[in-house]
Amino acid sequence: MDFGTSQALHLVMAALVGATVVAASAYYMHKRTLDQLLEYRRRIDGEETEEEEGEGEPARGKRRRRQNGRKLGREAARYSRFSSSMPDFATVEGGGLEYYYGNGENNNNEDEVNRYKKWSNYSINEAENERRGSYGNLTMIPSGLPSLETRRDGSRQSLNQLASTKRVPVLTPKSPNVTNGGAFESMEGSDEEDETHDNQGEQNYAYEDGDTVTENLTAIPEDGKPVSSSGLDHAGMNGEQNQMTASSIMRSHSVSGDLHGVHATDPVAANILRKEPEQETFVRLNITPIEAPSTEEEEVCCMLQECLEMRDKYVFREKVAPWKKEIITDPSTPRPNPDPFLYESEEKTEHHFRMEDGVVQVYANKDATEPLFPVPDATKFFTDLHRILKIIAVGNVRTLCHHRLRLLEQKFSLHLMLNADREFLAQKSAPHRDFYNVRKVDTHVHHSSCMNQKHLLRFIKSKLRKEPDEVVIYRDGIYLTLKEVFESLDLTGYDLNVDLLDVHADKNTFHRFDKFNLKYNPCGQSRLREIFLKQDNLIQGRFLAEITKQVFSDLAASKYQMAEYRISIYGRKQSEWDQMASWIVNNELYSENVVWLIQLPRLYNVYKDMGIVMTFQNMLDNIFIPLFEVTVDPNSHPQLHVFLKQVVGFDMVDDESKPERRPTKHMPTPEQWNNVFNPAYSYYAYYCYANLYVLNKLRESKGYSILKFRPHCGEAGDIDHLAATFLLAHNIAHGNNLRKSPALQYLYYLSQIGLAMSPLSNNSLFLDYHRNPFPMFFARGLNVSLSTDDPLQIHLTKEPLVEEYSIAASVWKLSACDLCEIARNSVYQSGFSHALKSHWIGRNYYKRGPAGNDIHRTNVPHMRVEFRDEVWKEEMQYLYLGSAPIPKEVVP
Repeated sequence: MDFGTSQALHLVMAALVGATVVAASAYYMHKRTLDQLLEYRRRIDGEETEEEEGEGEPARGKRRRRQNGRKLGREAARYSRFSSSMPDFATVEGGGLEYYYGNGENNNNEDEVNRYKKWSNYSINEAENERRGSYGNLTMIPSGLPSLETRRDGSRQSLNQLASTKRVPVLTPKSPNVTNGGAFESMEGSDEEDETHDNQGEQNYAYEDGDTVTENLTAIPEDGKPVSSSGLDHAGMNGEQNQMTASSIMRSHSVSGDLHGVHATDPVAANILRKEPEQETFVRLNITPIEAPSTEEEEVCCMLQECLEMRDKYVFREKVAPWKKEIITDPSTPRPNPDPFLYESEEKTEHHFRMEDGVVQVYANKDATEPLFPVPDATKFFTDLHRILKIIAVGNVRTLCHHRLRLLEQKFSLHLMLNADREFLAQKSAPHRDFYNVRKVDTHVHHSSCMNQKHLLRFIKSKLRKEPDEVVIYRDGIYLTLKEVFESLDLTGYDLNVDLLDVHADKNTFHRFDKFNLKYNPCGQSRLREIFLKQDNLIQGRFLAEITKQVFSDLAASKYQMAEYRISIYGRKQSEWDQMASWIVNNELYSENVVWLIQLPRLYNVYKDMGIVMTFQNMLDNIFIPLFEVTVDPNSHPQLHVFLKQVVGFDMVDDESKPERRPTKHMPTPEQWNNVFNPAYSYYAYYCYANLYVLNKLRESKGYSILKFRPHCGEAGDIDHLAATFLLAHNIAHGNNLRKSPALQYLYYLSQIGLAMSPLSNNSLFLDYHRNPFPMFFARGLNVSLSTDDPLQIHLTKEPLVEEYSIAASVWKLSACDLCEIARNSVYQSGFSHALKSHWIGRNYYKRGPAGNDIHRTNVPHMRVEFRDEVWKEEMQYLYLGSAPIPKEVVP
């Protein structure tokens, strides 16, 4: 025998000996494992027997024994799951018991069969009886082991055979502990925590190439495609469509309890999702009308079209959209303005303006006779307003609009039922973003109450301690220091507390707007309001400016919260504009997180009684003449010119619940209005709108910023307030009374007019929280956002906007996706610049549908945005009988 043959023989012998040792080791390891399991079972049975025999054992000991038994059972089940040598399943075949190991081989050792039979508490005789029964070949699967996988042809496979088959990998998220929890609810401490680990397999998410997701309750076919039927469509963003049976969809997407339930997923699945792009596939709803619209429906649609066309005739639109004026190519954070109060002298233009019948008309020069920017007159407006009111009062119009709104609500409910899990997983796939770090704008908050009550209390105490000798007010012919003011009130800094401050709204303010306004007086004293919450006082508003800067600092620290503060111009004198502008500029009140709106209190009757104004025309002159002067010649009011760069809108405020006469087309002109009665809401609205329309046209022609009309409306009062703002306003604050008019609500939906709603504020004044229509409006697709209104009177925390969101989420079970959608709406409604909006919600935010959404900035899944866009387009096509003008961009 040569050397090579001897070496080969030695290698063969070594391999044979090694294989023998490995086989023997595997056998004894398996035998030891099975003995341990049987020992666990004996211990459990023995303890249960002792528990039954023990008569005087305390209840606590019995419970401990039961808990130990369950723990041992779980350990045994867990051990069996992760042991590769344990049986995969047991089947009854031909009257005998067969069981398989991980290698797929049968083991007919009688001793081990008996042990396994005892452990599983299953007898061959019982199996034989069941096999001979009506169920035929019964497959018995021991507790804690994976279920039997079945091929299409009915044959069974072991786990190793399944693993070797080319299939789509399956991830099985855990069943959620809480099926209807809101975005702020915790799932810790659930009584079902131990059970959720055993409920795997209810939903299988199959990922193929990382770009599509489908749900399947039965065995996944080898080709990885879901079962199809003629039911609902699974469609991706690329237009590909897959179909599922209706029964499978209902089983796989049903959510017990609330439709907004958030499902907890397996950590492994979550880690994979974070590395994958957002899943674009979702279940679409296709609702096809059974028959063509009837003649009556066509008539109603034509009337609603007429209403939309009237709105387009009135509302101011920019000639060139902001995204066309400024092309954003750099997605990084816009650089802050290094000197926001820098004034650069500009030459006066030749424009000439004069007030005519309550509206300022602008001419090219003094000799021109034709106005440059004609606006519909008051007679035309009141005629159109009454036409709107007549249409929305027609019975069949109200019926059809009510049905369409109900259909919108049900569509959203079905969308959540079918896609809530997908939306949740899509949000998890977006890195970094969550509700707390998406941009959200407080679209309706009054500046004089922008701080909370604790903040105001600390500020008053600090001033009383640091500046007690500051002369702050002139009363009754004498000047008083801050210390003397508090001594006259018999108060010290130590006495002050939140309860004594008494600025928080309570049950006494409900339906009492007058008492609510008195809450602006700290400690019930108007002199303290003048000192701390006014800018036109003896100290020139220094205290209010300082506390405003502190609020700005809080907003900057939060980074993701912005605000639009509303500050008052009363119309008592024209110098109010210069006083306000000097207060802003001299105190350098500027923040990248803040813009300003001007609010006009509707208080003509008060000023008339005081003799400040003689006619309504005087009030309009005081409000609008300075604005036209500074637009034509910025050098006439340089500080006002700088301030107007930060102003984005114009508002009207006051108690809407006061009774008033509905105006007609024969109303007197403002110059003729010299009686003591306050004009109606729509009268105020038209003359504010008309002057703003001409002013914006003039400012746009000179390249200046514009002021959008965004009044308070619909908090209380008559429905014609909402009809007037439907024609004139870009957005409104409140809008609660839309719930009383289905036709107007449907028109607001079709026009996507922004509603800055404040449920907590309404709860203190006019409408209980549980009756607020916000969740209904949101479900139906109206353009709604949440706002704080009056943090000083309403809120308790340092972040009132987050407090507003959190209470809404808790009470109405809003999901994280819902909250992020509302926050996205608030940015759209706001008056911040195009550059900031591009950075906050995406560079293409102005495009409709998912093309304008960036989940990495908004945390809103594309499927939610696409659902809203598709439903809106369907309604427009229904209204226009299939020929709707669908713009590709949002209306600026």
